[in-house]
Amino acid sequence: MKLICVDDENLILELTVSLCEDFGLFDEVKGFSNGKDALVYLEENKPEIALLDIDMPDMNGLDLAERIKEVSPATSIIFLTGYSDYAVDAFSIHAAGYLLKPISRDKLLEEIQFALSERKEGNSDHVIAKTFGNFDLFVDGENVIFKRSKSKELLAYLIDNRGGTVTRAEAFSALWEDGMYDRAMQKQMDVIIRSLKDTLKDYGVSEILETKSGAMRIVPELIDCDMYHYLDGDEEAVKSYRGTYMSQYYWASLTEASLLDDY
Repeated sequence: MKLICVDDENLILELTVSLCEDFGLFDEVKGFSNGKDALVYLEENKPEIALLDIDMPDMNGLDLAERIKEVSPATSIIFLTGYSDYAVDAFSIHAAGYLLKPISRDKLLEEIQFALSERKEGNSDHVIAKTFGNFDLFVDGENVIFKRSKSKELLAYLIDNRGGTVTRAEAFSALWEDGMYDRAMQKQMDVIIRSLKDTLKDYGVSEILETKSGAMRIVPELIDCDMYHYLDGDEEAVKSYRGTYMSQYYWASLTEASLLDDY
């Protein structure tokens, strides 16, 4: 999981980033002194939490929050400010939290944990990945139709990796077992990834995929997946497993064998 903090006061920014790193809840914590740099980061990253100061020059926290919601709707916003006057405006943007400075460690942790719990409950059945048998993805009950079969397979492979980062070369090796990753196939991978992004965008779930510097991952916290529930020991998921997993993909046989051992 990822968190960003945006505050034009460097001492407060450094303190807040340090606290969030100490919580141990996030794989990456980034601090920005202005909204412009934060938005550049958001072009390739979709953080779970954004901590925003409100009273900032050039772009205030309220305007920044609206921009963040446009590019990453699933990001939860928590405002950190020295003024209580902004509370009504903050919650009109559906902020997950509002803290007055100076910020205490316990209060900050409490707000972050609450926001994360709300995300989990709010997304529990929005995006559903069915992996037992053949692989399919559903958004609000609708079966997602992919323009390219390899884009669907790529998403399946990322889901199989359970949030782990996968390079383009690794994904290619899975999708084309005996293929040569030459210049032409690198371009083909670009087409596949772009098609996947377009499909997820069409269904309003772009936030489940993160891409950065030639690597990609899905955000498992935003996906209700039968295999994830199975590994967590969920009784219903265990009962629903019949010994087959993503049957249309040869690379899934390794996971299938592991599941069968558990079964």
